[in-house]
Amino acid sequence: MGEDVRLRAVVALAQGMAAAHTPRESWRAAAQGALLALGGSFAALSVWERERGRLRVLANVGERAPGEEEFPEGEAYPVHQFPEITEFLHERWAGGGEPHAWVETAGGPGDRERAGYCHQRVAALRRRGRGCCVVAPIVLHGRAWGELYVARPVGEPVFERGDADFASVLAAVVAAGIAQTERLEEARRLAFTDSLTGLANRRAVDLRLDEAVERHRAEGAVVSLVVCDLNGLKQVNDSLGHAVGDRLLERFGSVLSLCGAMLPGALAARLGGDEFCLLSVGPSADEVVRVADELCVRADELELGDGVACGVASTGDPIGAVRSARRLFRLADAAQYRAKAAGAAKPVVAGREGPAGGEDPVIRLADSERPAGAGERRRFRGR
Repeated sequence: MGEDVRLRAVVALAQGMAAAHTPRESWRAAAQGALLALGGSFAALSVWERERGRLRVLANVGERAPGEEEFPEGEAYPVHQFPEITEFLHERWAGGGEPHAWVETAGGPGDRERAGYCHQRVAALRRRGRGCCVVAPIVLHGRAWGELYVARPVGEPVFERGDADFASVLAAVVAAGIAQTERLEEARRLAFTDSLTGLANRRAVDLRLDEAVERHRAEGAVVSLVVCDLNGLKQVNDSLGHAVGDRLLERFGSVLSLCGAMLPGALAARLGGDEFCLLSVGPSADEVVRVADELCVRADELELGDGVACGVASTGDPIGAVRSARRLFRLADAAQYRAKAAGAAKPVVAGREGPAGGEDPVIRLADSERPAGAGERRRFRGR
């Protein structure tokens, strides 16, 4: 392969990773770019999980063997089965060398004949009908991160030393792409996370609620929203200081997260100030109300504050058509406002508060131009 061709392959790999919007897209672009650059038939990207002592496969591309998935959930290999990881990523590196790629063939070690070598990769090549592979360590932030693996089938030309050297270059490009992906993921995480509690923030709720209501309209999925107002935060701030008030917010955030875990896939969030919410998609309205009950009990047991005012709105209850996230939010907020005004120790549930056959006061309050007495306590996004 000429230098111009390889240069174009490097550029294509870098561009593919730069265009990725998610970690999975980035992993696939890395493996696919290396596959094309080295003229292989199969490629994989794996990460070294030190705490578990294993190499976990993130992405498989190209001609996959039976059982190989594009994004496997459980394909991992104990590091002790691959002594070259220790040898090349620790001993030689620590001794002043640099991690570099190497070649394996189905007939035995490629360019590294040595006694006692465990032929795990060789056995894997034979088992999957591959004739050779090149393995390139990926180094990120000065530490071994994982590896890039490209294989060719039996009968194709065996990788040479020059291919291994080129694979080391590709691994460096992949490392740069992974670093960029991690920076973007961290930026996204910060953009959708409340810095004090570590819960999701209002922006994350807005996006998830929009998606949830679309699912409800398209598939009939039950969407429920629990809106909470933490009682007594101002008194704690005024009498004990804002540091103690922050501790109350953090502790209630932990309680909310714990209760949210009772609803599969629920999103626990801090909307701002002393306002929190749980967003659930799938579980029934009764399940959500039971969790809201538990939340009120646990909040009342906190050593600080004065419990929580809690309102629930669910498409599983008789609340009328929910065609927008805004309406569901208004219903849950009106229920929470009513709980706050009444000093209720249990959640108020939209659609369950009116007399039999009569008009539910929560629905009337939510569907009015503005919840009575709420003032500017929360601005709902216009739709």
